[in-house]
Amino acid sequence: MRFQLTEDQRALREGVRGLLAGRFGRERLRAAMEGDAPQLDRGLWRELGAAGFFSLRLPEAAGGVGLGLPEAVLVFEEAGRVLLPGPLIATHLAAGVVPGAATGETVVTVVDAGGAVEWLAVADVVQGDAAGAVPVRSADPLTPLHRVAGPDSSSDARTTDVLLTSLLTAAEQLGTAARVGELAVQHARTREQFGRSIGAFQAVQHLCAGMLVRVEVARAAVYAAAVTGDPADIAAARLLADEAAVRGARDCLQVHGGMGFTWESDVHLYLKRAWVRARRPGSVTECEELLAAELLAEAS
Repeated sequence: MRFQLTEDQRALREGVRGLLAGRFGRERLRAAMEGDAPQLDRGLWRELGAAGFFSLRLPEAAGGVGLGLPEAVLVFEEAGRVLLPGPLIATHLAAGVVPGAATGETVVTVVDAGGAVEWLAVADVVQGDAAGAVPVRSADPLTPLHRVAGPDSSSDARTTDVLLTSLLTAAEQLGTAARVGELAVQHARTREQFGRSIGAFQAVQHLCAGMLVRVEVARAAVYAAAVTGDPADIAAARLLADEAAVRGARDCLQVHGGMGFTWESDVHLYLKRAWVRARRPGSVTECEELLAAELLAEAS
């Protein structure tokens, strides 16, 4: 099933893609990983704020763009395509609540229900109690993590924020899944073995076809959940998007062979980011339990 975007939605997606291509290309991605800790580009953060990235769903009367959740999903999908770093979702959800979040002047992070905090060291505002947080090793070199001793009990009360975080995470995963599929196809067309491109081999074709199927199924689910806002729809979308991103990145590595694991390649970075995102609230276990409860309720 393909969702037909409106002309305005297509323009929004292309505009965000163009902005990110011009301001966060491969060189910036690599530069962000230099030094002992990943760097957050404050200039880019403010530029995102000026473009309405964080204030997208804020009413126009409050200084926002006045769009809805479907448009936010399109924007975060583009962020996932380029591995845009930073606590994007937390800052987006804080627009209109935390001064400066909407404009990108303030970087906001949050202590999630599991006690994890992303980008704590660079955040201006932390939602939740991060007292005693200690740094932990992150699989993703562009997502620094801290963990507090116990879960943030206040996070459980932010049910709406947890649902939105899960959906926007699914949108990021969708963007990553789509991008690794493109990288796999590009490599399969240009890499030659035994005198012909590896894309001519059936095993490689099956890997690429599987990636495409998972992306399109996840896209339909994510876009539908953005329209309905139903918790069960969001859970299903998150499950499908996590699978599309993680399995897609793994299959992309398979297509690239040993080259995909080298530091010169970007493919392994997509897998590492997908792993970290998959651990956010609304993870596989939570989504499966929600859907199981939904099915049992319908059957009773």
